[in-house]
Amino acid sequence: MAIITPTLLATLQTALNKAFNDAYKTMRADSVFEKIATTVSSSSTSNTYDWLGDFPTLQEWVGDRVIKDMKAQGYQITNKLFEATLGVRRTAVEDDQYGHYAAVAASMGQEAAQHPDKIMAALMAAGTSTACYDGQYFFDTDHPVYPNVDGTGVAATVSNYNSGGGAPGPAWYLLDTRKAIKPFIFQERTKPEFENKTSPGTSDHVFIKDQYLHGIRYRCNGGYGFWQMAYCSKAALTDVNFKAARDAMTAFKGDGGRPLGIRPTTLVVPAALRSAADDLINKANLAGGESNVLYKAVDVIVSDWL
Repeated sequence: MAIITPTLLATLQTALNKAFNDAYKTMRADSVFEKIATTVSSSSTSNTYDWLGDFPTLQEWVGDRVIKDMKAQGYQITNKLFEATLGVRRTAVEDDQYGHYAAVAASMGQEAAQHPDKIMAALMAAGTSTACYDGQYFFDTDHPVYPNVDGTGVAATVSNYNSGGGAPGPAWYLLDTRKAIKPFIFQERTKPEFENKTSPGTSDHVFIKDQYLHGIRYRCNGGYGFWQMAYCSKAALTDVNFKAARDAMTAFKGDGGRPLGIRPTTLVVPAALRSAADDLINKANLAGGESNVLYKAVDVIVSDWL
């Protein structure tokens, strides 16, 4: 039986911290959210993205600058607080039975690293029923695009969503991720923190429950960027439907009829469409032996969380 001393508790805490941090770094290297989302540091309860809706382009400077007023559209992302807590029985430490808790702490580190990917998957899945900066659902059939650069006139409607008709299947997502502002926003108020409560003299929980606590605290959230940089389809993932989505995106224009230069670069699919995506994008030749014109046309991301 071990005698619980401050040194023993410090050693346990160091071991759990190391297991958490090592696993976090390794799993973070495999995360995909940074490929599809712009990471924004937050310093308050929420961030307001009132510049969304002004897709920036250059024009020839003739005479005075043409000042484009910011549209009266405020899109706000409020940070959420997330936690996960590990309880280590004090008796387990006394009886030298705490070694397996390092594996649990490592699992918590992996969970913290994967959390942004889960947020991005939830955003994509909710995009057909959650509003973005223009007041429409992020994936919708009637986004307003105005005939004048200043956002005036009678708007035409543009779609970045195929519902799949009468027989929708699993959703897949075509994204343009080349630019600084990506289709999604990952907002981070704090980094994941691994905290410990191990002193019976200062912790009511240790005193009452005879249990040491180790937990993750993480403040962050996600939101939508420019809808023009994303397309959702619930039609079958075929070459015809892929090309239709790609062509729709490349035809997107901003207010005033300005071409936006959208070029899809990334296909995100759930695990159920992994084989279909491989056949469509990652095979150099089709079943009949002819060349696949879509071979490596985009990068494929398979999301475990969709």
